[in-house]
Amino acid sequence: MCGIFGYVGKKNNAAEIVLEGLKRLEYRGYDSWGVVVEDKACLRVERKAGKIGEAKVSLPSSHVGLGHTRWATHGGVTVQNSHPHLDCTETIALVHNGIVENFSELKKELKEKHRFTSETDTEVIVHLLEDLIQTKNFSEAMREAFKKLIGLNAVVSLKGNQLVVAKNGSPIVLGFGEGEFFVSSDASAILPYTKNVAFLEDNQAAVLDASGIKVFNLSTGVEIEPKTQKLDWEPESAELGNFPHFMVKEIYEQPKILEGIIKTSSRQVEELADFIRSSYGAFLVGCGTAAHAALTGQYLFSRIAKRHVNFNVGSEFGYLEHFLTPRSLVVALSQSGETIDIIDSIKLALEKGAKVASLTNVLGSTLYRMSDYKILLGAGPEKSVCATKSFTAKIALLFLIASQLSGTGKEGVRILEQTVREIKRLLDKETVEKIEKLAEKIKDKNHIYIVGRGLSYPVSMEAALKIKEVSYIHAEGFPGGELKHGVIALIEPETPCLVFAPNDETYGGIISGAMEMKARGGHIIGVSFKDADVFDDWIKVEDTGDGTAITNSIVGQLLAYFLAVKRKCDPDKPRNLAKSVTVK
Repeated sequence: MCGIFGYVGKKNNAAEIVLEGLKRLEYRGYDSWGVVVEDKACLRVERKAGKIGEAKVSLPSSHVGLGHTRWATHGGVTVQNSHPHLDCTETIALVHNGIVENFSELKKELKEKHRFTSETDTEVIVHLLEDLIQTKNFSEAMREAFKKLIGLNAVVSLKGNQLVVAKNGSPIVLGFGEGEFFVSSDASAILPYTKNVAFLEDNQAAVLDASGIKVFNLSTGVEIEPKTQKLDWEPESAELGNFPHFMVKEIYEQPKILEGIIKTSSRQVEELADFIRSSYGAFLVGCGTAAHAALTGQYLFSRIAKRHVNFNVGSEFGYLEHFLTPRSLVVALSQSGETIDIIDSIKLALEKGAKVASLTNVLGSTLYRMSDYKILLGAGPEKSVCATKSFTAKIALLFLIASQLSGTGKEGVRILEQTVREIKRLLDKETVEKIEKLAEKIKDKNHIYIVGRGLSYPVSMEAALKIKEVSYIHAEGFPGGELKHGVIALIEPETPCLVFAPNDETYGGIISGAMEMKARGGHIIGVSFKDADVFDDWIKVEDTGDGTAITNSIVGQLLAYFLAVKRKCDPDKPRNLAKSVTVK
């Protein structure tokens, strides 16, 4: 979940290049940060606690640099716990993403002859490296040190004019420029310099220096030809532009992304529909926002294709893997393609002989490489920790796949086109200002309850998640029919109650539930195709059939964004969270 960025090349401003790379990676962790460069056989380090923001570094000119932005696991948020960490001789620097599960045992052995200055598990690696480099060259010492670690980790170390990398689990991307080379935990940070990348596989190591990049088998040391790919993302897609935050920028990008899915995904949709049709037992798995998209998919496959596709939360899927057979199909949803609980689920599925399909946003990600069949979301870099455009992209693809399965593919495209038009209307000035005023009205409330039925049930949970993530208001989404089974006890006078009431079979039941909440003093906010007497506030969302699940999601996203802004919270970097969850 931490951000790693390294540079070796012809330019002598390595520190500034690394710092800019870290700023693009800050969504992966923003507790603290640090940069190290090589300077006349010495290492110069600058580390700070807190967010990078508009930080600058005052490090000397260098052709080699390495940096890290942290999401704390071992030890608090302090300068001492910030990466990079140095060995006792201060000639080796190291950064790390992951968890060293056996660090206590290793530290017990090492502390007799090494000086530890932090509480992190990372520091044991640099001292292991320090010992091994006495008798081995830099890359061999890294390989031997890495073999002693238990857990899923990615490590990059700097010594002299070289960077050495080792990976098992956590993502690492190598960038190939003209006379300059990069290592990063996310391809988006490399985009301003090159689109030519290679994704390091598990059990691989790499050496970067002025002559290029060499990749090795981590166990044997045998050199491997890296598999390079060309990214199709544009550098400006990872920049803020004229928007105040990435979250709102990415909300506004959704119509264009959905239009792209309509234009380019027909062949992939048909092929994945065939995969599902030929399976005997299909499962949709995801974590967090992706789990809500997967649950939406279960409803879509039932409603449209009349097909039972099982939904599971990724972190719980391992406890249900006994259902899997060689005829099963697991469809995994993940924006990053690196979510550890999803990767573990897919490993289990493959061990059972099941087929794997994936919907992910990152070409070459671990999930992408593991899958028998994959569809890229085409959402471009998603920099806000709070997922928005990747969520609606997943639902759009699942909707099209369900339509293809039912033989109504063309009708599905028509509905999705209508949905895009409605999203554009929702994003016009009038509706956005109305949602902003609503946020101002309820920003000081302690609780918000959100209800939906059918397709609107996962949408209600996703809206609640967005509000919790970025505004820190306690929000809870639940099925409208569960009100009478305990939840209604929480409704107090003036409690905001967001009600999704689309033009479908759930309308009557959800309006009845809204009346029950209003009778207990709830402030009812209706999100619906028409106004109703029970609504105290009404946000109009035109009926787009099953596409309304997407349009209603936009309302939840905008409300969460404005609640965060009104409460002076950073919607892009919510506390305690990071974008790519690569640790358990």
